[in-house]
Formats: sequence, C-alpha cells, structure tokens
Amino acid sequence: MVYLDSYVERLLDRISNGVLAEDRRNAMVELQSVVAESHAAQLAFGAMGFPVLLSVLKEERDDVEMVRGALETLVSALNPIEHAKTSKNEVQPALMNSDLLSREVESISLLLSLLSEEDFYIRYYTLQLLTALLTNSPNRLQEAILTVPRGITRLMDMLMDREVIRNEALLLLTYLTREAEEIQKIVVFEGAFEKIFSIIKEEGGSEGGVVVQYVYNTTVDFSALRCFKQDSLELLNNLLRNNASNQVLLRETMGFDPLVSILKLRGSTYKFTQQKTINLLSVLETINLLLYGGLQTDGKDTNRLTNKTVLVQKKVLDHLLMLGVESQWAPVAVRCTALRCIGDLVVSHPKNRDALASKVLGEEPHVEPALNSIIRITLRASSMQEFIAADYVFKSFCEKNPDGQTMLASTLTPQPHSIIKAPFEDDVNMSFGSMLLHGLTVSETDGDLETCCRAASVLCHVLKDNNQCKERVLQIELEAPTPSLGGPEPLMHHMVKYLALASSMRSKDGKASASVSIYVQPIILKLLIIWLFDCPSAVQCFLDSRPHLTYLLELMSNQTVTVCVRGLAAVLLGECVIYNKTIDSGKDAYSIVDAISQKIGLTSYFLKFDEMKKSLLFTSAKPAVARKPLTRSNAASMSEIEVDDENETADQKYEDYQILVMLLDSDFVVFVKKLESKIREQIVEIYSHPKSQAAVVPAELEQNSGENDREYIKRLKIFVEKQCLEIQNLLSRNATLADDVAKTGGSASSQLEHRASGGSERVQIETLRRDLHQASQRLETLKSEKARIEAEASTHQNLASKLESDLKSLSDAYNSLEQANFRLENEVKALKSGGAVPFPDIEAIKAEAREEAEKESETELNDLLVCLGQEQSKVEKLSARLMELGEDVDNLLEGIGDDMGLQGDEED
Repeated sequence: MVYLDSYVERLLDRISNGVLAEDRRNAMVELQSVVAESHAAQLAFGAMGFPVLLSVLKEERDDVEMVRGALETLVSALNPIEHAKTSKNEVQPALMNSDLLSREVESISLLLSLLSEEDFYIRYYTLQLLTALLTNSPNRLQEAILTVPRGITRLMDMLMDREVIRNEALLLLTYLTREAEEIQKIVVFEGAFEKIFSIIKEEGGSEGGVVVQYVYNTTVDFSALRCFKQDSLELLNNLLRNNASNQVLLRETMGFDPLVSILKLRGSTYKFTQQKTINLLSVLETINLLLYGGLQTDGKDTNRLTNKTVLVQKKVLDHLLMLGVESQWAPVAVRCTALRCIGDLVVSHPKNRDALASKVLGEEPHVEPALNSIIRITLRASSMQEFIAADYVFKSFCEKNPDGQTMLASTLTPQPHSIIKAPFEDDVNMSFGSMLLHGLTVSETDGDLETCCRAASVLCHVLKDNNQCKERVLQIELEAPTPSLGGPEPLMHHMVKYLALASSMRSKDGKASASVSIYVQPIILKLLIIWLFDCPSAVQCFLDSRPHLTYLLELMSNQTVTVCVRGLAAVLLGECVIYNKTIDSGKDAYSIVDAISQKIGLTSYFLKFDEMKKSLLFTSAKPAVARKPLTRSNAASMSEIEVDDENETADQKYEDYQILVMLLDSDFVVFVKKLESKIREQIVEIYSHPKSQAAVVPAELEQNSGENDREYIKRLKIFVEKQCLEIQNLLSRNATLADDVAKTGGSASSQLEHRASGGSERVQIETLRRDLHQASQRLETLKSEKARIEAEASTHQNLASKLESDLKSLSDAYNSLEQANFRLENEVKALKSGGAVPFPDIEAIKAEAREEAEKESETELNDLLVCLGQEQSKVEKLSARLMELGEDVDNLLEGIGDDMGLQGDEED
C-alpha cells in the first residue's frame, strides 16, 4: 500500500515536472495502467492526482496524446475494478473519486469544452468520463451541467457525430433525462425529437442492429456498443414519460407516423432476433406512455384521449393486433405488451372500443372477430402472462361500457353437450359466448379447472355493474353430462360446483394438486361476488340450492384453504344478507344471520374480514400506475421471458401468487373493502333487531273506548310481559357475543375494541342498551299510569269515608230525637197522672210527629244508602284493579276506619 502510494506520487511528479515530453507520456501510460488494475492505486490517485491531470487538460490541449492519456486515466479512476474483491464497509474508490472530481471548480465546464475538440478519442473518452460521473454522482453532475452555458447544446451536437460518439452521447443523455425535468425541457428545445427520429430512420427497420466500427490503434471495446435505435427510443421515452407538453409537441410536430412505422414487421416476420425484440418492446413502451398521458394537474385527460384518437387514426390498432394476436410466433414479451397496449387504447374511449369490436382478423374465408381471437388466447394460452394480458383487454373493453357488455352477453347461448365435449381445436366457428361457455364447462369432462378459472375471469368483466347482463346469464341452464345426473341446472350452480371441486382437489394438508392452482378458488369466488352484488335475483338463485349456504359456512371454517379464500367466502355470504329480498323461511336475511351466529359465531365471522385485509394480497394492492420503465438493464431479460415461462423448475407457488395479485387487482380490493363495511353494518343491524315477536304499537298504551279498567290493566300487563321477553332475548344474544369474544382471545377482542369503526360487538351492545332503555321508558310510563290509578282510588276512598261520617252524624241526630221523644213521653205521663187539666190527645200528636220524623229520616237514609252503594261499587272496582297490579288492598285500607273511630272518640 505504501509502495503504491509512493509509486503513484512519483508518476504524478514526472507528469507535472518532467522535462522530456516522451518521459511525461510514458509516465501517463504507466499511471493509467496501474490505476486501471489496482484498488489501492485508485485511492492514492484520488488523494493527489486530480489537480495534476486537470492541469494537463486545461493547459496542454495541443498535446493530443497527453490529453487522451489524462482522460483515459480519469475514466479508469472513476470505474470500479471488476475483478477486485472489496467488503461492503470498505471505501469504494470509484465513488470517492467521482465525488472528488465533481467538487473540483470548473471541472465539468472543462470536460464539456473538450467535446469541441477534433480528435475522436478525446470526445469519446470525455463522454465516457461524463457517463461515469453521472452514474456515481448524478445530482451534482446534473446541477453542474445546467450551470454551464450551452452545456446541453454541446451534448446534443454529439448526436450528429460519428456512430460511436453518437452512441455514447445517447447513453449520457438517456441517464441525464431520466428524472431531471429541466434538462428534459432543454433537450426537447434543442430539437431532440428530430435528431432521435433521424437516427432511427438511418438505422431502418425493427432490426437496427448494425454498428459501424472504426479501426484505430486503441483499446476501445467496440463489442460493448449497442443498437442506436434502442438508445434513441429509451431517450424518447424519458422525454415523454408523464410529460403532457412534450407529448403534445411530438404529436403536433413530428406526428406519430415514425413510431407506427417501427411496429411494421419487415422481412421475415417469423424471425425475431433479440435486438429486434428489444426494439419492439421499446416502441411499445413509447405507445404505452402516450396512452397513459401526462400528469394532469386540472383533473382532465384531454391529452390522453387525443393521443388515443390519433393513434387509432394512424392504424396502430391493426399493428398491435398483428403483434399481439395474429403473430403467435412472436416472443411472449412482445405479444403480452401488445395486448396490454390494446387494453390501454380502448379503455374509457367509446370510439376505440367500437373499433376493436368491429375488427376482424384473418383472410377470407377464414375470418373472425378480433374479440373471438382474443378470447381464444385467454382460454388456450400456454403462458399465464399472456392470459393475464388478454384478460386485461376484456377488462378494459367492458369497463363503463354497458352496451359492449350486453353485446358480449347476448352471445352466451347454451350449447348441446356434444359441442361442450368437443376439443378446443374445434372452436374456430364458435361465437364469443359459445367459446366462453365451453371454457366454463370443460372441467366437467376432464377436470380442467384452470380453463374454467380463466373463463370465469372474463365473465366477471361481462357482468360487472350490469344487472341486465346478470339477469340474462341467470337464465342460462346447462345440461348435465349424463341424463341420469338430473336435468339442466343454472350456470351459477355449476360455478359453485366447480368451487367445491377445487376444494376437494386439495389435499388434507392444504396443498393443491398438480391440476389446481391457488388462484382457482379466489377467481371463482370473485365471479360470484360480482354476480350477486346489488342483484337480489342472483342471491335468490344462489340460495335456491340449500347446500350452497352450508358449503359456504364450511368453507369459511376450513383451515386448509387460504385466508383470502375464507375472506372472500365471508363476503359472498354477506351479500346473501344485504341483497336478500326473499321472504321464504330459511332463506331470508334473518335466517342466514342466525345460521352464521350458530355455526361459526359473529365474532369469528367478522375476523375473517380482518384476516383477509391483513393478508399480503390486500395490503400490497396499490392504485394502477405507469409500468416500470424499460431500460438497458431489463430489456434483455424481458426479451427472454418466454424461456422463463417454460422453465418447469421455476417456483410455481410464487408464479401463481403473482397471477393472483394481477387478477385480484386494486380495483377489486377497494370494492371488497367498501362492501365489507356495508356487510358489517347490515348484519349487526339484523342481529340486534330480530323478527319482532310482539307488535309494538304505541296505541296499545292508550285505553280503548268501551274497555273497562280491569281489561285495560290486563292488556297492559300482557304487553309488558312480551316486551320483557324480547329484552331477555336481546340480553341472551349479548351474552353469546361476550362468549364469542372471550373464545377468540384477549388479543383479538382488544383489536376489535380499538378498531376505528368501534367494532361490531360494541355496536351490538350499544343497540341492546338502546332497546333496554326504550323498554325501561315503557315501564316508567306504566308505573306513572299505575300511580295515577292509585291516586284516583285514594280519592274515592276518601269520599266514601266522608259519606260514612255523614251517615253516622245522621244516625246520632236520630238517636237524639228518640231520646227527646222519650223524655217528652215521660213528662206527658206525669201530667196525666195529675188529672187537673184536660190535655189534647198526646198519643195522636206523638204518633203524627213520629211518622213525620220517620218519613224524613227514611228519605235521607235512602239517599245516603244510594250514594254509599255507588261509592262502594267504585271502591270494589278500584280494589280489584289494584290487586291485578299486585297491590295489597287490605294494607291500603288499613287504618281508615280506625281513624274515623278515633275522631268519634275525640268528639265524644
């Protein structure tokens, strides 16, 4: 290490202070050699060499060999040594040297000035040096180039230089324009579009692989040079990506014709070299960027729609159909990318959708609609990537296109079983719907669930958000394979059978057999979920077969299936509740909720949603974004994708998972999450308010006309008993929920309690509390009614006591009269015994007076007795009514007579 440091120092001293030009050149050659091969030499050069070599570049422009050597040495110092082994924590000389050079004042300006030199190798090594700087210190170099007057202009001028220089300039500009928006604007202003298409035109065709080599006495590795067309298209893509203004400028100046011409297959259309494949992938990415449009700040997509319209006018749809559908000998990557471009071309564009629907492929007399050819690819493609791309075409075609969905659904007509058993090779003359039904039912003959799964994915797009199509497909009935197995059954029932078949084909340990992939059950469940969504007749058809409900409950409890399958089964069962309009016993929403509660418990049922949302499939779902840019690092690997697809040793489980992620896209994940919240709310509402066992009519609290008090109190008592019974039922449900929460464990219950939505159990408890509060209010009303009746009874009792007191006073007055009469009789007898004076007939007078008094007393007594009888009748009625309410009448009346007796005693 010390030796190398001193050796590099001596070489730099010879270059800086040497007298003989030849000795200085030899020292430069030796320095370049040692720096290119030694890690330590790179570190030593970085510590002391940059000022010396920059001085050579600045002051010795006339010595071409010295300038070449200095540039080549700098390139070696900034590029890592491939064969050197370094640890991760060790200093990286290439990165350190790049940072040091970029910090040198005016170093970037000096290097850009060298691009105007006439010597080929000076310009070549300068571009390589700038590329190395950009690779290791991109931000600093971008900022420095922007500060140099005409810096970008000098680089753009290199595009008109010799081929090798042009290739390095293209590569450098490609790196510079990947993320630097300001540099993109300058490059476009300097005429980048014209220069790019000029290079492409010179290359010609899709091959464009010929590179002119120049023979010089140097160490340049020309075998590493790439096709100029690929670099040009990558630069073009950088300028167009998410940039609406550049897209508009290209459309209105150069137009899209140069791009469309690259898609034309020339020469032998059956031969696709690697370079030809890469070029086609690059131009397909350009088409995709135009279809994606730019980042719209005003929320409008006018530029995107205009790009789609112009591209279809330029016949790009025909070329895409040729590459993606008709050219089955083309590489898988090209076919898949072309199909995705077709999907992007027609999505949200009615005219382009109509254009695709009207396209026919093939030559007379063997022609068929383009959509028929694409459905055939969907069902028969050996590559799963190609199936996904073809499925994306139907997804884009059917999105917000009810007329197109209806058109496709109208071709779904049942076929005889002999046609269903026919092999796929005989489907040339079938309609779109016949091929789709063929794919849906082919599993009945050979257990091909994968083909059924693919057809189910396409049927999802046809039915999505279109109740007319859902109703139409509900009418489709398919014949049984043999008459002994029964009559025709609805297509929906067949799909449930295939779902059960996929479950049965999994082993006890949960591993799928060779013919069943992990995405089969989720895709069939996705079809059923979309079919039943907001369609009561579809729910009715699903529940017409009683085993369907039982199977769903078992599927949710099956630990051998994935979390996603259990969650989707819970969503499907929830749709049978919220979109259930039937009133049949055993099929209505109340019965289904009761079945859920009894078989698995509501808490366990809701946990299926939580587990599904926590799965990687749902947490990794993101909104659709622009695809990953095609760069030189991944272009070659994409061109060989066909090899990967046919590699039987690849990880099948990982591939199936990636397919599932693409089929259960972010739109479906968002749809399920919204539906799940609605299912929770509705099930809790139904569970908290079961079918009423008592007619709750507010009028029952009022006394009916002609109804006596006894009957009224009896009816109120019955009503209260019914209300209490319902309250007890609600409390028992609450206890069941508490048991379920306890069984799920503390962690699960804690998570439920702290959910943002409050948790279904909390909602149920609050609902029960509200019902209990309402019942308590009813009881309070009855208590107040009871208090009013008791007050009336007390009033009547007081009145009766008063009448009894009056009767007693009258009786006392009568007794006093009798006593006065008796006294007078005695006095008369005494006078008679004296005999001195004649008296009138006393007995007659007494008799007359007694008769009058008796008449008067009898009249008053009769009136009192009548009043007392009426009051006594009221007292008896009130006593009976109080006894019905549970009051002890004797206790209430106790002491009333005693009080009167005490009052009499006090009066005496």
